[in-house]
Amino acid sequence: MKIPFIKMQGAGNDYVYIDCFETPFETLPEISALAKKMSDRHFGIGSDGLVLIMPSDNGSELRMRMFNSDGSEAQMCGNASRCVAKYAFDTQKVKTKEFTLQTKAGQKQIQIIDSDTVTVNMGKPEIITEENFLEISGVTYRYTAVSMGNPHCVIFVDDVKNFPVETVGRQIEIHKNFPEKTNVEFIKVIDNKTLEMRVWERGAGETLACGTGACASGVASFINGHSERNVRLRLLGGDLQINWSEKDGCVYMTGGAKIVFKGEFYY
Repeated sequence: MKIPFIKMQGAGNDYVYIDCFETPFETLPEISALAKKMSDRHFGIGSDGLVLIMPSDNGSELRMRMFNSDGSEAQMCGNASRCVAKYAFDTQKVKTKEFTLQTKAGQKQIQIIDSDTVTVNMGKPEIITEENFLEISGVTYRYTAVSMGNPHCVIFVDDVKNFPVETVGRQIEIHKNFPEKTNVEFIKVIDNKTLEMRVWERGAGETLACGTGACASGVASFINGHSERNVRLRLLGGDLQINWSEKDGCVYMTGGAKIVFKGEFYY
């Protein structure tokens, strides 16, 4: 069968998107297998995963389901949510610049800033543990665990550019401290308004960006006294602005969203 798709990216976090308003979910093959095939960078389209843009079933204007490149379903993806918002607004599936998106991590408030920039209210973070330790290959790492609807392990390092993200991130993802596995963020503090970040994503490996990871890192940086509440995250694929609001306790993420190309996938 031929499956129409849209390739989009936010800060380099690239996903394949299927418009389930046009291609109903019930007509698609088994989603986990489809996500793996479409995401393959040699034999498929190539992406960090698959995202379904769907009608909501809880009163929101829109629904998003997100699958990693290994076929596992994730609760939420901040970068993908901005791309979903841009596509839905561009195609008039939503008529206003402010609307609600349904995700497995709850409803998210969306605001379209301009044609390429979107702000997402990512909700209130949950501080799982402010300070804890784990050992990888004889090295002890101090980490802060934060949930943004999905789990994050934030580690501050002196040199993020040369840090062995793949080696250490792969082991921490499946560490016994995280029974559901975890995303891992490695952060260098530039100043109290700027952080540099690399990320190992659960089920996907190192990616160019992770929106929920940037939010978790901004929160962890503030509670550890490294930065202000409003901070810019420099990721491999671009910048994200993270603001942990003192007023309502929610984390607001602002960043770009771009359509790369459209096509048909032969399954």
